[in-house]
Amino acid sequence: MTKPLIAEKTYPTTEGIVPDCRVLRIISPAYASSTGELNSTLQYLYHAVHFRGRGREEYAELLESVAVAEMLHLKLLAQTIYALGAPPVYTAFPPAGFNFYSAKFVAYSRSLKNMLEDDIVAERHAVASYSRMLEKLKNGRVGEIVARILEDEKLHLAAFEKLLCKLTD
Repeated sequence: MTKPLIAEKTYPTTEGIVPDCRVLRIISPAYASSTGELNSTLQYLYHAVHFRGRGREEYAELLESVAVAEMLHLKLLAQTIYALGAPPVYTAFPPAGFNFYSAKFVAYSRSLKNMLEDDIVAERHAVASYSRMLEKLKNGRVGEIVARILEDEKLHLAAFEKLLCKLTD
């Protein structure tokens, strides 16, 4: 199993979180929207296959390690959504039974450079989104979870930017 690329700090638990529709609306897009954790997971795995197929093992391994980290975020967000009072269905706004996630949102670039650029855009979006969430959240426990995920996203962004520099050298 690939080791996830994550910060050293442990993830907070969902213990003590109670149903809260307002907080649910704030964090839900990070779960399974076109720019959420589910999409990032699928996109990075798709890109890893291409990098590996073209003999770029180091790149593929990093992409997989970030994808595994995104899966951890997906799981933690699912648990948080559940604790906030909604089933964690794969939609941008659980518990809504519409607007389900679609893999059409994955960036299916063809060139390796474009793939990394797409991944950098995704991580920049994640950093900005989680930062905005933190500004809106009044629920301390959920804020701790979002802040912890944000640490990982910043790490992912830096790793992708470093890889892109190596690829274009």
